[in-house]
Amino acid sequence: MKYSKETSTLLQDAGLDAKDVGSSEAQITLLTDRIRSLTEHVKMHKKDVHSKHGLVKLVSQRKKLLKYLRKTKLDSFDELIKKLSIRGR
Repeated sequence: MKYSKETSTLLQDAGLDAKDVGSSEAQITLLTDRIRSLTEHVKMHKKDVHSKHGLVKLVSQRKKLLKYLRKTKLDSFDELIKKLSIRGR
């Protein structure tokens, strides 16, 4: 399967394999990128309620994946939150 250049670049920057989009680490990385871009959109368009709702859903999904990753691979979790500069624990 072929992935976009942005996806491959994001995953390589996070230290992951460019073709590994199914792992928890890769999903969290991709969600973080979408959350950051949607956050900028919501800051500019304050009355866009539908985008705010989507943002909340993405944050919730990332939170669940982070919780799973913390339970299964703590060292990978710590490394990922440092690379993505997101809060953990």
